[in-house]
Amino acid sequence: MLMRASDETLLTQDLSEAAIDVTGLTLAYGEEVILPGLDLRIPLGSRFAILGPNGAGKSTLLKAILGLATPQAGQVRFPQAPQLNADSAKANGLVAYVPQRASVDWHFPASAMDVVTMGRFGARRWYQRLTRQDRERAAAALEAVGLTAFADHALGALSGGQAQRVFLARAIAQDAQIFLLDEPLTGIDAPSQDIIIDQLQQLNAQGKTVVAVHHDLKTAADIFSHGALLNRGLVASGLIQNVCNADTLARAYGLPIEALRRPAA
Repeated sequence: MLMRASDETLLTQDLSEAAIDVTGLTLAYGEEVILPGLDLRIPLGSRFAILGPNGAGKSTLLKAILGLATPQAGQVRFPQAPQLNADSAKANGLVAYVPQRASVDWHFPASAMDVVTMGRFGARRWYQRLTRQDRERAAAALEAVGLTAFADHALGALSGGQAQRVFLARAIAQDAQIFLLDEPLTGIDAPSQDIIIDQLQQLNAQGKTVVAVHHDLKTAADIFSHGALLNRGLVASGLIQNVCNADTLARAYGLPIEALRRPAA
């Protein structure tokens, strides 16, 4: 069951602190500038959607936060751990990442449990073996996404929705404070979508910050509390109901809002 972002329990939370501060971030591929001087604040403890049309710079922003894309200018800061930068936040367990399905090597020879257990390696030195507690934590994460019975199944044998849940379980096993997800609900079955949304809401209820690239404008306000609307720059950011209003959506997509809402032919 979806918990609407306008629920009183959410809007009364103190979201005055930032989980991620992006300042003056400029990213380009060759001569093509994708994000010019972006300033963005992602509130601590929020469920934050990154929205916008194709090519708007959504995944590029996520990669910059992860240190996977090198900006030409600007910086990404984590105020709760100021000693860390985008390059070290993931390595130090502050940030967990769930990639796009299209970026995953489905032929990688690993079982579902193998993949989830990888989430525990960040808590160990390179020379340390995983403990029983690590394996129990991984098993609990796989159970949380409803895939205990598939623990020994090869990653490539799983459906798209099941595989996406495995990668979410890996992130859960990491015990991070900030979860970054790149299109976690795209192209998967409805039951998997429901399980993923439920888990993201549970993580958020535990005080975790959830940041996701999201495409479905019709469901954004049902899932997220805050958001940013991009189109090669920042169009709007803040509470999700303010970001997803008729004016901002029309400016971001270059279309009347009626056209955005019209069912595809």
